Amino acid sequence: MHAKPVLAAGVDAGSARTRCVILLLENACVRLLGFGEARSQGWKRGRITDRKAVTDSILHAVREAESRAQSQIESAVFGIGGGSIASSKARGGFEIGFPREIEQDDVNLVVDRASHVQLQEDELVLHLFPQDFRVDGRPGHRNPRGVIGSRLEVYVHLVTGSAQEHYGLVGAANEAHLVVEETVFEAIAAAYASGIPERRDESVVVIDIGAHSTEAAIYCGDSLLYSTSLPVCADHFTLDVAHVLKLSLEDATWIKEQHGCAMLGLTADHSLIELPSTPDRGPREATRGELNRILEARAVELFGWVQRDIELIGMTDMMLGCVLAGGGSRLHGMCDLAERILGCQARLGLPAGILDWAEDICTPEWTTAAGLAMYSARLKLRAELDRRKTRLFAGVFK
Repeated sequence: MHAKPVLAAGVDAGSARTRCVILLLENACVRLLGFGEARSQGWKRGRITDRKAVTDSILHAVREAESRAQSQIESAVFGIGGGSIASSKARGGFEIGFPREIEQDDVNLVVDRASHVQLQEDELVLHLFPQDFRVDGRPGHRNPRGVIGSRLEVYVHLVTGSAQEHYGLVGAANEAHLVVEETVFEAIAAAYASGIPERRDESVVVIDIGAHSTEAAIYCGDSLLYSTSLPVCADHFTLDVAHVLKLSLEDATWIKEQHGCAMLGLTADHSLIELPSTPDRGPREATRGELNRILEARAVELFGWVQRDIELIGMTDMMLGCVLAGGGSRLHGMCDLAERILGCQARLGLPAGILDWAEDICTPEWTTAAGLAMYSARLKLRAELDRRKTRLFAGVFK
């Protein structure tokens, strides 16, 4: 009898597009089985306004992915972002009373104590990341198990979000007949799929630029130091072009994607662009430089916010890389401008580490969905390892 295949799925329910990725977990590796995409409905400015419409968008994306995968999923990891995302630091401590080896139960206790923080009325803890353990006041312990000491402390990074938005998304997923395995901050999912450095001294900022929200996460090696949402998103670029050049949003989107660049000097700025005409207005033209000046101003603002966050945590001279994900990162020149403002190498964050990943979705728009599915695979692999340990101990003590 063949074992039932283990499927892992991620759903990126963005406010413009909803994407689903289904992976097959085999021998600790993941392989792409299917993917699906649908236009998002029921969102406004990154918030759910019509839960049923969000459910329908999820259903369309999931059904398309299931059709390609020739399999059905019952659960998935969902991404969450938007303006309610915030981060904070907390500390937990435990007096052991006498010197002895620190055990896993001690680690669990201090982490649990660090998680008990006072939250705002609509605030919910999404993630808790230990940053540093101290044994008898000595910092720098990544894993304190086995160290001799009489006092253990932990400093953690908390990612929080709106409880209302979280439960609204979970409710929409449940109505789409899906169990939510976990909700993951979208920038973390993007980092998970695009790869962050394993060396502890390498610092990277991951920026997920979506249509209606932008999220950022700052890492030092595999340790999350800071997470936030930013007040500039891809739609702001389009709105600026539409306002200045007197275009419809549809025409502004087309002009931006076909001729736009986020940095002056990278294109023939004096070349002319024919602007879309309307029945009541004749043909018009604009120089490419005019268009790019509009886009550069908004991109400078976006990366300026990132730079301020980097300065806030004292990482100005330590940042070695910038990873851009999300549809907004595809604007020509974004990596060049990020390098100029942040002073570090920048690249597009593309999905990596998934076998048979389709070439037509090897784009930064799919990075978050890929990371969510990989996160689901990690949860299921960990659960399987725990089950094996339980069976092993059950056999020993039979």
